[in-house]
Amino acid sequence: MRDVYEYAVIRVVPRVERGELINAGVLLYCQPRGYLCARVELDEARLRALDPRADVGAVREALDAYRLSCTPEAGPLAAEPLGSRFRWLTAPRSTVVQAGPVHAGLTSDPEAELERLVSCLVRTAA
Repeated sequence: MRDVYEYAVIRVVPRVERGELINAGVLLYCQPRGYLCARVELDEARLRALDPRADVGAVREALDAYRLSCTPEAGPLAAEPLGSRFRWLTAPRSTVVQAGPVHAGLTSDPEAELERLVSCLVRTAA
């Protein structure tokens, strides 16, 4: 049986005024399965290509905040339902680390779907 899921790409926009970005993770929510997870992978070389002065440490911290916000015991969102967390994490922002538009699909395995999306949308071809 396949269930509806929603996802957003987590992107890094080192110089917001320029609008250039790299994909650095995926946030996936599957309400019927009670699943919310963010997987992040920062390609520092790509980030530095867009902005040699980017604060890589601060970007990593912001990306880690997405990941931690999905865990049941962490952070200020811990008491919020998964759907509320997903909506909060995907709300539009003009910051260096932000979520892109929300998309939907069907899956029988949210974890495998998250891995597929990270592979397709975040990792560069070797």
